[in-house]
Amino acid sequence: MNGAPLARYDATLQGLARKDRLRRLSPRAGLDFSSNDYLGLAASRRLGDAVAAAIAQGTPVGATGSRLLRGNAPEHEALEADAAAFFGNGRALFFGSGYIANFALLTALPQKGDLLVLDELAHASMHEGARAGRAEFKLAAHNDVDAVEDAIKRWRAEGGMGSVWVAVESLYSMDGDSAPLESLVALADRHEAFIVVDEAHATGVWGPDGRGLAAAFEGRDNILALHTCGKALGASGGLVTGPRTLCQYLINRCRPFIYATAPSPLMAVAAREALAILSDEPQRRVQLRERVAFAGRQLAERCGVTPSGSQIQPFVIGDNRRTMTVAAALQARGFDIRGIRPPTVPEGTSRLRISLTLNVDEADISAMVAALVEVLAQTPPEAT
Repeated sequence: MNGAPLARYDATLQGLARKDRLRRLSPRAGLDFSSNDYLGLAASRRLGDAVAAAIAQGTPVGATGSRLLRGNAPEHEALEADAAAFFGNGRALFFGSGYIANFALLTALPQKGDLLVLDELAHASMHEGARAGRAEFKLAAHNDVDAVEDAIKRWRAEGGMGSVWVAVESLYSMDGDSAPLESLVALADRHEAFIVVDEAHATGVWGPDGRGLAAAFEGRDNILALHTCGKALGASGGLVTGPRTLCQYLINRCRPFIYATAPSPLMAVAAREALAILSDEPQRRVQLRERVAFAGRQLAERCGVTPSGSQIQPFVIGDNRRTMTVAAALQARGFDIRGIRPPTVPEGTSRLRISLTLNVDEADISAMVAALVEVLAQTPPEAT
């Protein structure tokens, strides 16, 4: 072959490089200011011991097949039973990842003739599910309840007769702000709509016992939630919680659930232990909130940043190249902070995404902020 079949892919990569948007894989190094391991559970003794005990008792590494075939392990069912009780919902289903779970929900549940209204800043998995699904979908301005309602009213006025679905994150992954859930639930009640709440960055951290920001609304017939296991829970996979009828529908009609090999039973063991830790060790959430408050004060006083109030603190720089230069300089000083560029965030809002976890302490945070101040001074906008 003469290389021609690869030319268009090379051209795309070269174009990304010219725009300072070319991605590369980087190894873990330095203090953790970039992961989603908010409660420090990924390497915790309890999770490790639970998995080791399961292996010793004969739990297999692989599920060996779909949940509807031989892949339905007792570990999956035990996790789902505990999760349904913990989150206060009728049923829980365990998926291999949060991405797949979001995609599965939005391709399987909203039907042809329905309307799906999606927050414009919701996770990419939600956008992909909306595009691949059968329902008509509209984007609404971020956290704008009026925009959601306007989309519903226009659709009804144009003859829309099906059900309405609204999909949001409870805590947004790039801005660290939260959805107006109480107002959205009231809107859903007015319009007899369903709400899908992605609790990925709230599960384990916020709400009673870490049950998420939508905890007060779980158990309702029109609410489904996604609780990612790969962030604060320190494992992997995603738990969908909702009414029994809708979960049973997913078992019967959701292709990503029906045709995928089930998640590892060992991950089900780890996620189940993580839920127990949330109840047994509330001090982890207290410690994290103390770090969040400390970092917010440091960044406000020394960098003029408005604290997000959550464990996700964006530091918007704007320019792609300067963002990546600052991130690289911080990494070279031992602080693992990553730059985030379009299309993950809107054009002109490239940023550092500072993630706060129990893997660092207040001394580490102070040192990071001091390094950030120095690096910014050494990398002025005009130098880009």
